[in-house]
Amino acid sequence: MSVSSSGRPGRRSTPEKSRPSFFWLLAGIALPLTRSMMVLKIENGDKLPGSGPVIIAPNHYSEIDPVVVGLAIWKLGRAPRFLAKASLFRVKILGWMLRSSGQVPVERAGATRGSDPMAAAVQVADREQVLVVCPEGTLTRDPAMWPMRGKTGAVRLALQHGIPIHPVAHWGTQKVMARYSKKIHFFPPKTVRVRFGDAVDLSAFAGRPLDGATLSAATDVVMQAITRELEELRDEKAPATRWDPTERGQTETGRF
Repeated sequence: MSVSSSGRPGRRSTPEKSRPSFFWLLAGIALPLTRSMMVLKIENGDKLPGSGPVIIAPNHYSEIDPVVVGLAIWKLGRAPRFLAKASLFRVKILGWMLRSSGQVPVERAGATRGSDPMAAAVQVADREQVLVVCPEGTLTRDPAMWPMRGKTGAVRLALQHGIPIHPVAHWGTQKVMARYSKKIHFFPPKTVRVRFGDAVDLSAFAGRPLDGATLSAATDVVMQAITRELEELRDEKAPATRWDPTERGQTETGRF
């Protein structure tokens, strides 16, 4: 994978990337594998803070999206963390890899107290790391692959702990791995663009009770920010109304 960047004078050297860690091994495996898949173009990379806790909120329409976003963050000098099902941590080798790279285990709904996504993600916030949370929660249902209605988890964490949340949009991963497909297209390498945005201004919600109305309104502000970045990448306007699966009779998970 080759990488080009705009909006950045050069790559930063940060302790997260320069200090030996398990991420070095993961990057050593992932980077050579992706060279035949994609040319990664990073735009406005200087908007990713070089230190401190950050929530990255990307759009999501392909199973390979986390790899692309994670690689972009790594290339910019930070080490990405993701929420992963706790059951995966109980798989011998995979669990060791997840723990070694600092990924965050979360139980499914209804599990024991203290193991929900927000409680687990606070660990990342306290350690001033980068946490990637896809607000849509699953691959977008929008047929044109625009961001759909978002869920409130990322915003709740941001508002509860005063953590900046940055919108990120990417476009081109569908050429590497189509939505709902398990097939990866290797040759020739596809151009994938990743665009970082400024921290979303959530000051209007500061001090307000974190009830459903507040969280939904703040989440919509975040989804608007992600959509604006994607409009720049696609050079077209998104639909005026965001796709809502419940209004379309669609389930939240699975193929449609």
